[in-house]
Amino acid sequence: MKKVVTIAGSDCSGGAGIQADLKTFSAHGVFGMSVIVSVVAENTSRVIDIQDITPDIIEKQIDAIFEDIEVDAVKIGMLSKEACMKAVAKKLEEYKPKNIVIDPVMYAKNGCPLMDPNSIDSLIKFIIPHADLLTPNIPEAEKITNMKINNEEDMKVASKIIYDMGCKNVLIKGGHAIGDAIDVLYDGEEYYYYKSRRINTKNTHGTGCTFSSAITANLALGMTMPNSVNKAKKYITTAIEHSLNIGKGHGPTHHFYDLYKHGLKN
Repeated sequence: MKKVVTIAGSDCSGGAGIQADLKTFSAHGVFGMSVIVSVVAENTSRVIDIQDITPDIIEKQIDAIFEDIEVDAVKIGMLSKEACMKAVAKKLEEYKPKNIVIDPVMYAKNGCPLMDPNSIDSLIKFIIPHADLLTPNIPEAEKITNMKINNEEDMKVASKIIYDMGCKNVLIKGGHAIGDAIDVLYDGEEYYYYKSRRINTKNTHGTGCTFSSAITANLALGMTMPNSVNKAKKYITTAIEHSLNIGKGHGPTHHFYDLYKHGLKN
């Protein structure tokens, strides 16, 4: 069985962060492990508080995994401040894992900031160069590139700017735009386009975490980058289409819809 680790924040309501990542890994048949960098007290409606884990404990969690287990892929999510970014970057340089997917989480679904705005330069300097794939949504890509993204051509320009920051592939997710959800993947030479119809639901808590974790699992399973993104796009579309009406705000996606559909539920 392939082994995949997520380095991210914990969402006590279970829809995003570490919890969404581990559910997604299980749905894809890979063994999931976790390094918690922040504990987020949140639900479907709001973020109540955030407690960051100390850099020392972040590093020790990473050491505990890598000294004992061969890791096939790494997903990195919420990194709230420069200190945790430096801790993670230090260990990426030490262990040099393959298949690193970085989702530069900056905001919760309700708009609450999850990354210190002053840490974006640190993200660019310390984290982005380690990415085999960076998966920003449009607002995140705008923050990273300091440009406004209004259309598909802007997404292409932004992906090139981010690619030049040192990552190997960039996937800008168009779910925040109006119309169909079009994502643009750039590998330094070619652009790949992934289109799906927009699903009319408010239950989209954790979609970015889930999408990037699905890509990570697919890479661990040996798929190419374009195929990993394509299969993950289908997975997240199904998960959103059958999302769960849990909570009073933005409910979670259904990570196990296909698995349950084929009989495991019974």
